[in-house]
Order: sequence, then C-alpha cells, then structure tokens
Amino acid sequence: MWKINNYSTVSQRVSCIWGGYKGRYIAINLHPFSFAEYSLAFSEEKNTDRLFRQFINNSTFPQAVNLSKTAPDLVNDYLQSIYDTVIEKDIIQRHKLRNKHNLQRIIEFLFSSIGSLVSPTNIAEQLSIHSAKKISHNTVIKLIGYLTESYILYAVPRYDIKGKELLTTNEKYYMVDLGLKNVTQTNKYDADLGRKLENIVYLELLRRGGKIFVGKNNDKEVDFIVQKANNMREYYQVAFTVNDEKTFEREISSFRNIKDNYPKFLLTLDYDTIIIEGIQKINVIDWLLGNSHNTNK
Repeated sequence: MWKINNYSTVSQRVSCIWGGYKGRYIAINLHPFSFAEYSLAFSEEKNTDRLFRQFINNSTFPQAVNLSKTAPDLVNDYLQSIYDTVIEKDIIQRHKLRNKHNLQRIIEFLFSSIGSLVSPTNIAEQLSIHSAKKISHNTVIKLIGYLTESYILYAVPRYDIKGKELLTTNEKYYMVDLGLKNVTQTNKYDADLGRKLENIVYLELLRRGGKIFVGKNNDKEVDFIVQKANNMREYYQVAFTVNDEKTFEREISSFRNIKDNYPKFLLTLDYDTIIIEGIQKINVIDWLLGNSHNTNK
C-alpha cells in the first residue's frame, strides 16, 4: 500500500516522502513553479517579457501565485509563515538551537550572496566583523547544513574541469524561491537581476535532471556544469545581457580551453540566438519555455 505524506513548509516542505514496502521510501523533491508553469497561471498576460520580469521578482510557490492573483496583500504573510515554520520547526526545534540570532545572520548573508562563491571561513570572518560576539567556522558549517537539509538553500560544489576533480573549498548557494528574500531583507524590484536570473537557471537545471556543479576552468568560472546520467555533460554561462563587447568576451572566455565537445550554452535576455565559437547563445525565456532549438530537456 503506497501513500503520500504531505508537509507544509518550503514548497509544501518541498520533499514529499512516499512510503512503501517494508519501510522503503522514495523522496520526491517538489519545486516552485517553473516559468512555463507560471506562464500558464498568468495566461491572460500576453507580454512574455513583462511576465518574466514579474516572475524573476516575485514568489513562485503555487499558493503565493494564487494569492498574487486574488489577494496580493496576503502574499508576504504567506511567505513569512512558510519561512517561520521552516526556521522554527525544521531547524530550531528539531536541532534544539539556543542561538537563533546566528542562524538569522547566516540566512541573511547567504540570501544576499546568491550566486557568489563563499566558504564557511569567509562567512564566519564577515559576520564577526559586524558583531561583538564572534561566530566559529564550525558553527557556520553546522547551520548551513541545517538550511540545505530544510531545502531553503541548495549548495552547488565546484568542479575543476582541467584537473577533473571535485573541489572542497568554496561553494555557491541558491534559494528555493526568490520571494523569500522579501521576508528577510529589502528586496528592491529589479535589483540584482543577474543573480536572480542565475538562481532561476539553476532551479530549471535541477528540474531537468543531472548533477550540477560550478566549473573552475583555470582562472575562469563556468556558472554551471551539468553531468547527465548518460555521462553526457553540458556547460552553461548566465548573464542578463552581453550586448557590449567586453561583457560578451568575459562570458565566453570561461568556455575557452575546455577541450571536450560537450554542448556549451550562453543564456541571456538578449533577443538574438546565434552560435559563435561552438557556443550556443540562447534567449533564456525561450530556453525556459522550451522554444529554443536545443532545450536539453
């Protein structure tokens, strides 16, 4: 007899557990709406660019989307309830934490550092500068572990492309839902759009399957390497725009000196779709909607 136990925290606790024969189970990770799903919820909006600007700045939890259409004043209250439930029940009560303040400081630090390479040592140093009471490296590691276990944040490790090895220092962190920034700090509309775009691409890659890494290519960084189950690999760079030559050169330079022939993609909000030096430049909205020539679903 199979059954599903529903939960109520991040993305309805994001993970539902299916119980089965002799206590075995399969964890099914649920995510907020993709842009394709979000577009269906707002089918009355015919301007895709305007809809995407809304998508990148607001919550995509299904209930938050419903509320935004029927009772927009309640959206932040809903997000706050999710946040409070996860922090209080999934982390503080479960792990019997006494110092809530340290957890809150780490959350705010990581929420404001989305898409940046950070390390527990760096976080501890930065937080200790602004506080009379220092926070230890080990405490940071422990609390970050609790945040990733609760699915508020996803950690993405680094992979050395040339050395072909997983690196143990510095990771990137991405949020399960960008709307949660609204309940922890001022989230200015249309601010930091490049980082938000990177977060959206990460979640979409997660939906499409495969192991995701941040790539190190000598002194350059590849935003995402996706290792597929069939031993295929994909490389992704994400930028809001590369219309100026300097930015374009910076982004594609990360792909140079990668000796294999696996697909390389540059995702931007620019309208042109071209192939240059073997790199496919694709409009990210088309990619999210599956309208590009190579969607890699």
